[in-house]
Amino acid sequence: MTLLSIDWLLLIEKLILIAIIVFASLGIALYTTFAERKVAAILQDRPGPNRAGPFGLLQPFADGLKLIMKEEIIPSSASKFLFILGPGLAMTAALMTCAVIPWSSHVELFDRKIDLQIADINIGILYVFGVVSLGVYGIMIGGWASNNKFSLMAALRGASQAISYELAMGISLIAVLMISGSLSLKTMVDQQMAPGQLWNVAYQPLGFLIFFICAMAECNRTPFDLPEAENELNFGYHQEYSSMKLGFYLFSEYVNMIMSSAIMASLFFGGFDIPFLDERTLAPNIAAILGVAALLTKIVIFIFVFMWIRWTIPRFRYDQLMNLGWKTLIPLALFNMLVTGAFILWRQGG
Repeated sequence: MTLLSIDWLLLIEKLILIAIIVFASLGIALYTTFAERKVAAILQDRPGPNRAGPFGLLQPFADGLKLIMKEEIIPSSASKFLFILGPGLAMTAALMTCAVIPWSSHVELFDRKIDLQIADINIGILYVFGVVSLGVYGIMIGGWASNNKFSLMAALRGASQAISYELAMGISLIAVLMISGSLSLKTMVDQQMAPGQLWNVAYQPLGFLIFFICAMAECNRTPFDLPEAENELNFGYHQEYSSMKLGFYLFSEYVNMIMSSAIMASLFFGGFDIPFLDERTLAPNIAAILGVAALLTKIVIFIFVFMWIRWTIPRFRYDQLMNLGWKTLIPLALFNMLVTGAFILWRQGG
């Protein structure tokens, strides 16, 4: 490939799209922290943050400024390079997931058709699983590099938890892949938007339930927040972190929650599909804007459910966490996969 053969306009479009999606994700994550505190306050019958700006809307900026201005401390016994690498790796892995998510159909600008997806690769789901597995290294490296026994114990918990629940998540996803016949998220969304087709959650309710539970475990959300068990491990794997390194770890959790919600919406709830509306009858740009709004609405609903569960259900013990993963979710996922395969064979034979 030479410099002349590169489609520079396409490259510029993709770079602009990457910048928009990354900054939008960070902005949503910023206010997700505010929403979490407000939801917790409502469930606990108290006001929540209401001092910084009107209705407390500037609280996320106050929190961010506080983290930036805090003194940055690296323990003398820590492995400095890995100590710095851990939070950066966690944040990078969280943001990389957005590359294969179809945010809407396409827009038409300056006589060009611009897809609102960074990369439509035919192994999109495998890419997501590969990137998600990298996030575990961020937790493990941070806990080990701190040279703190509580941080290391929390990192080991996080790694074993991720391994356990990624198995059930992957097996539950196989049933969806058997129905769609593709690993591309865009293809899966297009199939669910086809006339006469229902969303995949109608065909795979058990698969969605397993995937949702595993997504909570992957995001270290209560009741699966064993790597951050404050009352057991003093603050978890990021105990020795301060300033924006701590902010990266905390922020990556919320970015992971947003991306998990977007993936669940795409896999099981039609992605940017709007129920009872034929997007083909609309102008492309109008359909694209409505599609983005529909996907963001589904993401917000999932985020609210994540928060609702966090402030309602207590944390599992570690043995309960492992029992649920290995003795309940994996057998259920295998059962769901086998039933789906048998149904597909029966339908083809009929």
